[in-house]
Amino acid sequence: MASTRIFADDTPLPVLDPGRGRTKTGRLWGYAIDDRPWCGSTPPAVVYVYAEDRKGEHPAAHLAGFRGILQVDGYSGFKSLLAGRPPDEIRLAFCWAHCRRRFYEIHQATGSPLAAEALRRIRELYAIEAEVRGRPAEGRRAVRQERSKPLVDALHAWLTAQLDRVSGKSGLAEAIRYALRHWGGLVLFLDDGRLELDTNTIERAIRSISLGRKNSLFAGSDGGAGHWAIVASLVATAKLNGVEPQAWLTDVLERMVSGRTKATELERLLPWTWKAAQPVDT
Repeated sequence: MASTRIFADDTPLPVLDPGRGRTKTGRLWGYAIDDRPWCGSTPPAVVYVYAEDRKGEHPAAHLAGFRGILQVDGYSGFKSLLAGRPPDEIRLAFCWAHCRRRFYEIHQATGSPLAAEALRRIRELYAIEAEVRGRPAEGRRAVRQERSKPLVDALHAWLTAQLDRVSGKSGLAEAIRYALRHWGGLVLFLDDGRLELDTNTIERAIRSISLGRKNSLFAGSDGGAGHWAIVASLVATAKLNGVEPQAWLTDVLERMVSGRTKATELERLLPWTWKAAQPVDT
C-alpha cells in the first residue's frame, strides 16, 4: 500500500474443514486507507487477507514491506511487526474507541462515577475531532496541540492518580492500566494531523464482513475463504469510492475478457480511475 498510514483489524470467519466434516474458525485480516478526513489525495481502499488463525505472524507477513504508522486496537500480535525493525520504522497508533469501551462497559455495569468521568474526558477529545474533520492535516495538528493536548495531559495525570485509589483487582483498575499501557500510541494523533482518533475506518469495513458472514454461514474451504477475501476487497473498495460494485465489476470483467483493456492498462480499471472516466449524466 502506498500510504504511510493504514488501519488494521481482523474478524473471525467460519470455514468448512472437509477433512473433519465440520467448521473451523479462520481469520479475515483487514487493512484500510482513508485519507479523506484530512483532505489527502490517496483514494480510499480496503484489502482483506484470509489466514487460518490469529497468530501475529500473519499481519507481520502481510505488512513486511510497510513503513509508517499503523492504527490498530490493543491486540498484542501487532507488536510482532516491530521485531527486528529499526526504531520508528513502524509505529503503532492505538485506538481511543477501544480505550473508551472499557470504561463504558464498567459504567454500564456498575454506574461507577470514576468511569463516568473518564468517559466525559474522552468525549471532550471527540468533540474537538468533530470540529476538525475535513480540514487539512496541518490545521488539525495545530488545533490538537492547542486544545486536545492539555486535555490529554490532564487525563493522563488523572488516570495515574485514580490507579492508586482503586482496587488493583477491579475492572476499573484494568481499564486504567490498559489506557496507560497504550498511552504512547494513543497520543500519536496529537503530533500528526493525518491520524484519526480511533480505528473506526477499519471497524466499519470489518463490520460489513461480519454481517455477510452471518448471512452466508461459512466459507466452503480455506481456498474459498481466500477468494471471498479478494471479492470482498473489490466490493468494499468500490463502495468507499462511491462506485456501484456490480456495475463496475461487470464493466471491468467485460473489458478484460474482450481485450478492450490491455494488461498494461489495468490501472484504468481501479474504482477511482474508472469512476472519473464515466460520462456525467445531464
